[in-house]
Amino acid sequence: MAIETEKHDIEMADNLSTHPQKNEIAHTDALGLLDDEMPPGYFKSSFFLGSMLAIGLGLLAGVAGFGYAAPILGLINADVGPDPNIVWVALVYTLMIAVSLTIIGRVTDIFGRRYVFIGGAAFGLIGSIVCATAKSVGALIGGGTLIGLGAATQLSYYYIMGELVPMKYRFIGNASMYIFTIPGSGFAPAIGNALILHTKSGWRGLYYILIAVNACSMACFVLFYHPPTFQMKHRNARKLAYAKKFDYIGCVVYSGGLLILLLGLNWGGSVYAWKSAHVIATIVVGAVALAAFILWETFAKLEEPLVPMHLFKNGRWIAAVVTSGLGAGLYYAFAIVWPSMVTVLYADGDQMYGGMLSSLVGLGIILGEIVSGFCAKAIGKVKWQCTASFAIGGVLFACVATCTPDTRARACVLSFLGVFFIGWSESVAITLTTISINNQQEIGTAGGVAGSIRFLISSISATIYSVILSNRLADTIPQKVIPAIVGAGLPNSSIASFLAGFTTGSFEGVEGLTPQILAVGARAYKVANADAYRTVFLTTIAFTGIALIASIFLPNVEDRMTGKVATALHNRGDENVVGA
Repeated sequence: MAIETEKHDIEMADNLSTHPQKNEIAHTDALGLLDDEMPPGYFKSSFFLGSMLAIGLGLLAGVAGFGYAAPILGLINADVGPDPNIVWVALVYTLMIAVSLTIIGRVTDIFGRRYVFIGGAAFGLIGSIVCATAKSVGALIGGGTLIGLGAATQLSYYYIMGELVPMKYRFIGNASMYIFTIPGSGFAPAIGNALILHTKSGWRGLYYILIAVNACSMACFVLFYHPPTFQMKHRNARKLAYAKKFDYIGCVVYSGGLLILLLGLNWGGSVYAWKSAHVIATIVVGAVALAAFILWETFAKLEEPLVPMHLFKNGRWIAAVVTSGLGAGLYYAFAIVWPSMVTVLYADGDQMYGGMLSSLVGLGIILGEIVSGFCAKAIGKVKWQCTASFAIGGVLFACVATCTPDTRARACVLSFLGVFFIGWSESVAITLTTISINNQQEIGTAGGVAGSIRFLISSISATIYSVILSNRLADTIPQKVIPAIVGAGLPNSSIASFLAGFTTGSFEGVEGLTPQILAVGARAYKVANADAYRTVFLTTIAFTGIALIASIFLPNVEDRMTGKVATALHNRGDENVVGA
């Protein structure tokens, strides 16, 4: 029975590939089966459970590849640098993921996923080894590039997991995957600081952990992950024929345009000034290239386009993509600002304590993602769950603007609860990007495009928050600190060196400085920072408003919460469903 169904579905997949116009047929699930049609014991088999473990461990490695290193780049730079290019260790990670997600999704939809995801785990493993043994910032950047390429497959968890479970369990499936991210994202700042303070390996211990996790993930992918092969997807077709039809021009234009645009957004205000030619030119050229890519995909007669434009005719999917991106963008308000806010206002110079407080953001969003998965299944009405959680999270974000250097408990509680509800809504939205498409055999393409758009929206949001914070600090610090220290008795000639001390961490050599003046200046510096952070949190109101509008157009997908399994694993060699 299973073999006959599989043959029928292979024919359906072949027809869909040959006739793209049929992709709009609702609920077309080539190669899929109903859960009650699966062989006995399928969901308890080593292949299924091993594949879930591979995906979960990969997700842990993917988030930890950034989460572990980003909070302590300054300390890493002090050890193997100093090098002004240390910022590239974080930049290449983001760039590789954003550019690769769409390509990986499309390529694996056509040619099969197994070896691409094994390769992604291998990239993560090799990159971690390079970083763990790095003697220079340049080597770290090279390793970070490999880690980013690997993470592009690892952060594709929501569709490679989603296609393996019945659609009615996709929300729970995502929630289960988020559990793996707790040590890699939730406790990342605390783990990083603990390794530096209490182990001989120091920051390299972070990459030793990544080596182990990536190796385990790759082993599980090799041993257990056997999704449909190219032959199962396209029957008697030849790979060379599909390779010739692949959209190489679109791939180059898309990759180059998105890469250049993101470079400009990330360079601005950090590597180069916003008004510099480097930033302006990259943003303009990147935007023009992406516009050209859209025109190419729309009007060129492509048999296998990189991004099928019919996806953008699906309003339900667009709403899910935009809502997911805005949710991630709101989270960045805290992921970027909160650690620095903790360091300046609440850590009191205790590095380990600061790392624990910084972990509240990661823990909050993960718990929200986990809870949302189970509530989406139990309660339903995911559209209104998403809308309500956005509204609550947005209110909590705005309330953080009331916090001062003396309201640590209030700031921690509001921050934790704010990201909890944003994690709830963002998790629902990203799962909807795979449920709301009409053809489940395009789940990789739709999921990859959604992931790239999500990263782009997040980058734009992070840029806005960073610009607002830096501009406000440029105003508030002189306004608050200078009158305070001059009034306390510091000579005018020492103002510049005193202000520089907040950057270098040392006030030695500041002429006329006394403990009393330092205490007054430190307090004024905290107040100035609190005023700047307040503006950032008030800015989240605008993003919340846009997210609420987008969430109104989300679908309620109860009609699609069926027992349909989009993709069944198979045994090695005979390419039959496991247990058939």
